[in-house]
Amino acid sequence: MRSTMSRRGFLAAGSGLAAATTLPALAGCSTLASADSDPDTLVVHSQLGTTAPGSPTYLSALNAFRDENPGLKVKNLVNGDDLAQVYETSRLARKEPDVVMVNLYDKTLAWTDVGATVDVLGYMDDWGLRKRVLPVALDAWTDGKGRLRAFPYFATNWPVAYNTALLRKAGVDEIPTTGDQLISAARKLRAKGIAPVTVGGNDWTGQKLLAQIIQTFLSPDEARKVFTSGDFSGSRGAREGIEYFAALRDAGVFADKAQGLTSDTMTTQFNTESAAIESAMSSALAKVPQKVARHTEVGGWPLAPDAAHTKPTILRTYTLIGFWISPNGTKKLDAVEKFVRFMYREDTVSRFIKESGRDMALRSDTLSTDFPLVAEAQKLGTDVSQALLPDIYVPPAATQPLITATSTAFTRGTSPAKVRSVLEAAYRTA
Repeated sequence: MRSTMSRRGFLAAGSGLAAATTLPALAGCSTLASADSDPDTLVVHSQLGTTAPGSPTYLSALNAFRDENPGLKVKNLVNGDDLAQVYETSRLARKEPDVVMVNLYDKTLAWTDVGATVDVLGYMDDWGLRKRVLPVALDAWTDGKGRLRAFPYFATNWPVAYNTALLRKAGVDEIPTTGDQLISAARKLRAKGIAPVTVGGNDWTGQKLLAQIIQTFLSPDEARKVFTSGDFSGSRGAREGIEYFAALRDAGVFADKAQGLTSDTMTTQFNTESAAIESAMSSALAKVPQKVARHTEVGGWPLAPDAAHTKPTILRTYTLIGFWISPNGTKKLDAVEKFVRFMYREDTVSRFIKESGRDMALRSDTLSTDFPLVAEAQKLGTDVSQALLPDIYVPPAATQPLITATSTAFTRGTSPAKVRSVLEAAYRTA
């Protein structure tokens, strides 16, 4: 039988029957066993530490922090996509880590509201760190009640990468900037046996590109309303954006069977030059082999006539990773302050930019010179228009159903009305 316990109840529960019945089943959880209550041990939970972009720099910076603070032990817990779930489990047992490094997305949207993490605005000001943060990043991490969910850290640019060598091979001399040019380029690429736009139509990469294309005829305010409400039929701009997406899809713009592809497939196809175009965030751009990067340019997604945007669009977000403070972390504020201050230092920030090709939500004049496509994306500026990344507006419970709906949307022949229907059903499921 499905539990009727809300997320608020789950995260807030820490005693009584809920804790008593849950804890025995959690005894083998490594995070619970590792969440040290020693006041001289700072416990950090992060997605950095294995293969995630920026992991080598982070681990090196962590060692430097240890060297500078010999009396403070630091325990680094690492999880991948399951980090949010693991953290929530440890929070239920009141054995959560002190600092959590994760993005603002899906489950984490609810954390501050339900007390799983704390408002850090006061700490930001007390520690004098506000001036280090880009104002747009502060806005993005602040909820509707004025609470700062976490200390902003990683950001990302999300342009479109074009392999100009493959385009030229197919007889396409210029990067397409309109839908008609993109369709023409796709036909020429297919004639040469080259996939046009590769995309993970079965995961979050496809979800983001679909959301970007839907916004072709939407202003930012209109887009916020649509992605908050899930009403894709009641908005004329959303209807037209979905029609534009379906027209591109059925004209063969996307790689074959895009509805079954993943982000890994997408990056492999682009990096091995079996596909000519991909919508790629900074971490993917940093992984493009040098021999491919030399003949790759970044730009925006091509526009339809009468679009709401005046230039091809890209996505940007400043909510990729932040430093969240847990209730346990408030008991070790001296250690937490030292850690956040160290990570906010210009020399530490510059290392992530130079060594790992990361975009940052903090002020810095450093460019990712060893990652030319990342640096090129950082300099796009007014050459492109920015579409809205919907992550902080989509209700958390709708996130995964929207990915399922995305796969249906990328299935050739699916009508615009059907696409609207499955998108709206994802919100009703939530």
